[in-house]
Amino acid sequence: MTMAQALISPACGPQITFSEVDLTLGRTRILDQVSFTVAAGSVHALVGPNGGGKSSLIKTLLGQMPHQGQLTLSWPGDEQVIGYVPQALEFDRGLPMTVDDFMAAMCQRRPAFLGLSRKVAPAIDAALERVGMLDKRKRRMGALSGGERQRVLLAQGLIPAPQLLVLDEPMSALDEAGIQVFERLLHDWRAAGTTVLWIEHDLQAVARLADQVTGLSRRVLFDAPPKQALTPDRLLSLFSIHPRSESVA
Repeated sequence: MTMAQALISPACGPQITFSEVDLTLGRTRILDQVSFTVAAGSVHALVGPNGGGKSSLIKTLLGQMPHQGQLTLSWPGDEQVIGYVPQALEFDRGLPMTVDDFMAAMCQRRPAFLGLSRKVAPAIDAALERVGMLDKRKRRMGALSGGERQRVLLAQGLIPAPQLLVLDEPMSALDEAGIQVFERLLHDWRAAGTTVLWIEHDLQAVARLADQVTGLSRRVLFDAPPKQALTPDRLLSLFSIHPRSESVA
């Protein structure tokens, strides 16, 4: 345990255990006997080549894809809120949807066209302020830069406060200021004991920020702390193996 880990709050997020998880679509095996554990309250990075099954594993965790094997979430308390931040937001940029409209649609049960409810408005204000987007809340989503839209996605992932947060390449569209915002959020989640499962292609960021790293290319090739995981030999093995999906007989 590092000194930083010793100073954080007790974990409020779950331990996640993947045990011999297989995912097959049609006759194609996407994941093959995937086994590793995400420690409660940790920042756990998932790295690997495109097509290696990272996003499919996330969808399996979120219950969006059927699988074989065992997937267990061990929650430490009654709160079981899962937040999800996708890699990108696909929508018609011509839609007259403001940042406030988007947050209302994502974060409250009240129809978005009725505006922000008084109950959720303070949480939305706080979330937009944390990601540096409070002053752009009346801007149309289609008029924002890719990095600004990514910040809004991070903001919606904060409401309600998650005990488990799943991030699918959240840094992909961020500029330098946005990256600093993300790193502050990651520090806050760790301090709060939130479990974070984080797909990321920026290996320097993973080395700096993650507690544990799993290399996935259809199978788990390594699972270790960053210093042991991100060695030249292991990365060469991970990214030189083309993640060809197997046909199931």
